[in-house]
Parts: sequence; structure tokens; C-alpha cells
Amino acid sequence: MKIISLAFFVTLLWVGCDNKKSEEPVRRPNVLFILVDDLGLRDLGCTGSTFYETPNIDRLASEAFIFTQGYAASCVCSPSRASILTGKFTARHGITDWIGAESGIEWRKNNRHDRLLPAGYVHNLPAAEITLAEAMKSAGYKTFFAGKWHLGALGSYPEDHGFDINKGGWEKGSPMGGYFSPWVNPKLENRKDGENLSMRLANETAAFIKSHKDSSFFAFLSFYAVHGPIQTTQEKWQKYRAKAEAQGIAEMGFKMERNLPIRTIQDNPIYAGLVESMDDAVGIVLNALKEYGIAENTMVVFTSDNGGVASGDSFSTTNLPLRGGKGYQWEGGIREPYFIKVPWLQTGGSTSDYPVTGTDFYPTILDLVEIDLLPEQHEDGISLKPILEGKTLPDRTLFWHYPHYGNQGGDPSSIIREKEWKLIHYWEDGRDELYNLSLDAGEQQNVLDDFPEIALRLSNKLDAWLKEVDAKLPTPDGAYDPGLANQQHQKILRERWPALEQQRLEMLKDGFMPNADWWGSQVTKD
Repeated sequence: MKIISLAFFVTLLWVGCDNKKSEEPVRRPNVLFILVDDLGLRDLGCTGSTFYETPNIDRLASEAFIFTQGYAASCVCSPSRASILTGKFTARHGITDWIGAESGIEWRKNNRHDRLLPAGYVHNLPAAEITLAEAMKSAGYKTFFAGKWHLGALGSYPEDHGFDINKGGWEKGSPMGGYFSPWVNPKLENRKDGENLSMRLANETAAFIKSHKDSSFFAFLSFYAVHGPIQTTQEKWQKYRAKAEAQGIAEMGFKMERNLPIRTIQDNPIYAGLVESMDDAVGIVLNALKEYGIAENTMVVFTSDNGGVASGDSFSTTNLPLRGGKGYQWEGGIREPYFIKVPWLQTGGSTSDYPVTGTDFYPTILDLVEIDLLPEQHEDGISLKPILEGKTLPDRTLFWHYPHYGNQGGDPSSIIREKEWKLIHYWEDGRDELYNLSLDAGEQQNVLDDFPEIALRLSNKLDAWLKEVDAKLPTPDGAYDPGLANQQHQKILRERWPALEQQRLEMLKDGFMPNADWWGSQVTKD
């Protein structure tokens, strides 16, 4: 009898301990999401730049799984960012242009003399959307946001959409006051004159990581860099000016695209310094993960929100051999660095040419940290976990919708990509372009007339999708004057293009001094 009682007691003790253990919260992996603003596909050493230096991001890329056909959901910032947080294509969530851009008859204020009035769009990230941050928070994650938000005004800030902590996120899309303190940002106090904004955001993120190293966290580091106005220090300018000279300074650095001149050479020493400072900041955060012993339990995502700025804004970089850049409908406007580091899968150095987009981050992150997916929310994204595990996924169709004129020279258009085929529909005149990206990644050969059946099938599929999501379309402008439009275009050819060439050479001259402290290196009005 004593033996039975003792066995019973031991059994109760074991069950009790097991129940106590099961009640302990599950420690899920951490997630660090790094989003760079306006970073082009070729703006990194690891993606082909021989001018910019990005050793920290290059190191991350060597440890990550690289999707070589990675896309942003839009050619401009706000729509792309909304798609990352919602898992939906832009036409579905309604933010189709950068928030603050004019639409309808208000567009005439820009004196652009365009054929169309851009479509209206949603100006705040809808409260009804269950954001990625909200999904992570519901699963017990501590959530943190630092940097550029640009997804709505007061009442639609990061803290209104699932982030516990917000350092620097508000309605503005550029670094008001510049990249050196004192800046103008009600969500990020000034501490020391001359402090670098990218470094400050990295330090805030590192501090958050230190405070929450013993719990599960979701940290979203959203740099304002490398958006204009481009600024750097004199030391970094000198470094890259010397590098440009050593590589050989070309006489011409631009060519004419359809609507604006576009940069063809990576030799801007101010932009190069801005890129390097951003990379320095990335290094701070990655080193924090190692310092606090959590690098092996932290998934790291790295990407950009649209292509590099080759036209308009600060005319900073080139995306060649990809055509176009930020604001454009071609690959240079939407192709991005797309890295996912998952230490526990040990996929560093692996690549895939499967086409992926910003909507895929939401379900992929949930899947990798074992949170139930929300397919009704992230309905345009898919989990990439199978590819990361060495498996395959079925072919699918990707869509883009930008019924606006970009400040950079892009045209109102909608896009469909299926396998190697990409069809662009232009809303000004209804024409289409068809490209075979496997043979022509630079989109130099419109093969529409050679493959009419493929073009028709894709066009019909694009039309059906636009109707399904109730996509808003631009409308003809009854005040359009083709004569004034031509005068404006001729002025660009006659005055704007030569001025850009002169400005480029001025930046590369020995002794170039834009101002006393260098912090307003190149202020742009575009």
C-alpha cells in the first residue's frame, strides 16, 4: 500500500510540474525588419555597386536568403509601406500614391500640363486593417517602430496601428530639417547638434533590443535615408569624390528618358556618403543582436520601399541595367534588395529567382515564428517559408497599380507580371508594353506585336483584377493643352538637362563646398 501511495504521489508531482511548465509563455524568435527608403537594387556592394560601400549590409546578405526577383508593391513609398503592413496590393488597401500628393483637379497646382487628372486615394492607413504589428502584438510580441512612417496624420501613427513604441514616425515622408540635428520631428527629440539621424534611429533600436533581449520582440527600423534631400559630411564627400576621380569621371552622367533626364552613372559623392551612413547604422543594430546574445534567435529582413532615385528628387543614383527608378513603371522603379535571414534554417548564401513582393513579408514572418496565418488579411501575400526550406511554390501572378504621375517622370499605369512576362498598361492613351524579363531585364524591347496572344491574355487578366479590387482610375483633364505640354518638355531638354550635368560636375570638383557645415549638402525642391 505504501508503494502504491508513493507511486501515486510521484505521478501527481510529475503531472503538476508538467502543467506548470506548459503554462509558461512560449519564447518565440525575435524579428528585426529593416526598411530603407528609396534604396535601389544596385545601391549595395553585394548587388553590384562598385562605387557605394555597404560592408554591414553585404555581411547581412551573405548570411541571408536572397530573393533575386524581389519587388516592392509600388514605385513610391506610402503604397509600398502600406502593403508590407497589410499584406495587400495597393489597389486593394487604397493607398496608391505617396500620402500628400495632389490628385484630381488639385493636380493642376503643379503646372505639369498632363493629359490626366490622377485618381483619388486613401490618405491614412485604414484602422480596419489588422497590421503585421498588430498580429505580432496579439501573439505576445513587444513591438517597436523607429523612423519614417508616412502612412497618415495624427490618429494614424505607428502607435495607432500596433506598435508599442514609436521613435520618429509621423506623417512626413522626408527628414524635415535634414539628416543632422536639429531636425523637425515631434516624435524624435533633438539631443545634440549635429547628431546623425540614421545613427540615432539605429541607437534607439539597439536600446530597445537591449531592454527586451529576454522577451520576444518585433522591431521595425524604417530609415528616412536614403531619401532626399541628400546630405553627408565633408569627410565622406572627400572619400567618394576621390573614388569617383580614381574610377574616371565621365563627361556626361545623364540621358533623356521619356519625360525627364535620368542618371546613368553611380558617382554622386554626397549620395554615396548618405548610403554609407545608413550602412553604418545597420551595423549598430546587427552588432547589438550579437552583443546581447540573441542573433541566433532573431530573424532579420532587409528591403526597400521603391527603386533608387534616378530622376526627379535629387537625381541621386542609377539602377542600370534596370530601366527607370523611383516613380517609374519599369523594373528600376519596383525591383528591390530582398533579404531574409533565418538563423535556425541556416540558409545563408542561398538564392531564389521566384518572383516575390512586399505583400509576402506579412505571412512569411508569421509562418516562420509559428503564429497562425491571417489569410483574409494578407490576401495578396504568400508565405515564402517553403522556399526558405528548400521546397517550391506554384507560379502566381503579381499586380501593381499606380494611377498617378510620379515626380520622377513615371506615367499613370498598371502592371501584371506572370512568370517571365510583364505587361504595362498606360492610362494616358491605352497603349500596352510587353516584356520578356528572362531575356530583357532592362525592358528595351517591347515584344507586344510578336506575342499578341500572350499580351491579350495578360491584358484581360489585368482588367479583371482591376475590376475585382475596384481600382480607382485617372480621368482625362479637359484643360489639357498639348502646346503647353510641349513647351514644358522643350524647356526640360534645353535647361533642366544641362543644369543637372553642371551640378553633377560641380559636386565632383576638388574644393566643392555647399555650405559651412555640410549638413545641407544638397537641398532639393523636387
